[in-house]
Parts: sequence; C-alpha cells; structure tokens
Amino acid sequence: MHHLILLLFILLCPSLSSHAAEKGDSIRTFNGLSTLIGYYTFTGHSDDIHAVAITSDGRRALSGSKDKTLKLWDLEIERELRTFTGHSEPVLAVAITPDGRRAASGSADKTLKLWDLETGRELRTFTGHSLGVQAVAITPDGRYALSGSWDSTLKLWDLETGYELRTYVGHSSSVTTIAVTPDGRRILSGSKDNTLKLWDLESGRELRTFNKYDTDTRDMTLYDSRLSRLSRAINTVAITPDGRRALSGNSDNTLKLWDLETGQELRIFTGHSSTVQAVAVTADGRHVLSGSWDNTLKLWDLETGRELHTFTGHSKWIKTVAISPDGRRAVSGSGDKTLKLWDVSPYLSVVAPAQQR
Repeated sequence: MHHLILLLFILLCPSLSSHAAEKGDSIRTFNGLSTLIGYYTFTGHSDDIHAVAITSDGRRALSGSKDKTLKLWDLEIERELRTFTGHSEPVLAVAITPDGRRAASGSADKTLKLWDLETGRELRTFTGHSLGVQAVAITPDGRYALSGSWDSTLKLWDLETGYELRTYVGHSSSVTTIAVTPDGRRILSGSKDNTLKLWDLESGRELRTFNKYDTDTRDMTLYDSRLSRLSRAINTVAITPDGRRALSGNSDNTLKLWDLETGQELRIFTGHSSTVQAVAVTADGRHVLSGSWDNTLKLWDLETGRELHTFTGHSKWIKTVAISPDGRRAVSGSGDKTLKLWDVSPYLSVVAPAQQR
C-alpha cells in the first residue's frame, strides 16, 4: 500500500521526481518507486548512448555517447563518478579490461583510446583505421584490444606498447561488432555485409564465414535489392561462456544462435518488431538479453528459445546492453540519452540440477 501512495505522491509532484532523477539519487530518496517500476534511470549524457560495459565486479558501468564522451557510473550508489573527454566525434564502442582498471573506446574520429578508469586519464591513442571505429573488444588476458571499423577491417593492438600487431581483412562492408572467445584464441566479427566471420587471433586467418546470404536480386528493383541487403545486416554478437556457440542480433528483427565449430544455425529467436541492436549472455550461459529499435529489451531462455520477459521503459531505440557478472542486473543505453539499470532476477528461468548441462 505504501508503494502506491508513494507513486501517487511523486506523480502529483513532478518537480520532485525530475529533480531526483537528474541528481541520480532517486533510489536513495524514493526507494519504493524504483522497486515498483523495476529500473533506475541514469541521466547525464546529452545525446544518444551507443555503448555500455560493466566491470568484472559488477559495481560500475561505462557508457559511450554521441556527445563524444564516456561516463563512469557507480551501480551500487547509482551515481555518475567521472566523465572522460578526448574524442572529437561520437563514441561508438567501449570495453573494460578484466581487472576493471582500464577501458578502451572506439570513435567515429577513427581512433581507439585507452583510459585509466580510476583517474580518468587518457593513457594512449591508437591510430590506423581510415574510417570510424564502431566495435571494440579486449582479450581475456587484458593484453590486447581488437577494433572493428567502417573501413571493413579489424585490427589487433598491444595495449602496453600501442603497436598495431595485425589487420584482419575479409569483410566487404563496415565491421559493426566483435567478440573474443573465452580462451582468447578466436575472434567473431559481424558486418553490414550480412556475414559473421570467425578468425584465428594469432595468425589472422579467416576460419569460417556464417550467414552468407545468396539472395537472388536479378528480378528485384534497385530499391528492393538495397532493402534486402539492409534487412540482413549483422548488428551485434555475443559468445557463450563455453566458447562453443554465439548469438547474433540482426536487422531482420531476429536473434540467431550459431555453432562456432560447424557454422550451423541452431535456433532463431523471434519476438522483436524492429532490428536487434544489442545482445548479451549471462555468465552461466543459460539466458540471453536483447535490445532493439522497438524500444524494448527481451530476456530469453537460451536452450529452449522461449521468451521469458519483455522490459519496457526507454522512450527511444535501444543500442546497447550489458549484464552483470551474477546475471541478476542489466544496463541498457538508448537514443533517449539515458542508461537504465534493470533487475532481471525475477524473470530468470529455474532449471533443476538434473536438467543442467
């Protein structure tokens, strides 16, 4: 009953509600409302949010925005800790080292930057791409960073020396997303050329191409042909913790599950009404969270493909999502200029020990 009274009070006093959200203390001041609506909203960016990552201890999140900045947030006390400036164009991608001390960011300014999360200091700028850097990943040992660019290439960088170690060539259009297998030996990339590619990190050799569409466009109009290619772009990828499977988020409104060893498509997840831009897998490998231009997040059971819950709250498209290491919370970033912290734990499916792999 007190939750209902609290909600009515805040709705009738919008100035109090907006002030709390702006200051980042609504969880502390209005704990009942935050529990009732199921999420907390972080404000501070002045433009679209393109990327988010969570530290390995689950206590902080880093976001990158079209406003050309990165921001570090404390998820425990729900406050902005620091703003990182240095990029001259929108920040499109972020990744955090396993020890939680440093982070890498990719930008439309064609660079990758390395940051000290504790001090906010820019440690190094990596140059080499001829167009914007849309995807960034860091290897499990924290020694190397990978970047994917609008110039259709991936690059491997040594974080300590700043040296470019390798360029991966094979995609025919912008590289939109990158993931590294848990053993650090292989890379999965997705592109606007409609394909996923699996690479050997050390040699740079392309191991496999997934999702290669062979649409016959001979009888299509030019418009229909372009629309067909656009609807099949790969926007996001995530690899399961065992390194055996991967998920892709696609512009045909679906998620797809792939076998990394065989290249076989194992399952299609349908339910979103617009392009899927973000995907994350829980650390136990049992659940998947997707974000879409339909303004929603969806939680899925990986083994059955069942949709467990739809999360609503963002007023514009969702571009990025990250899940905490314990799998109980998630952070999403949106075109509405906000981050939202979600409690996903009530919707996780329960599996008896005998059913677990």
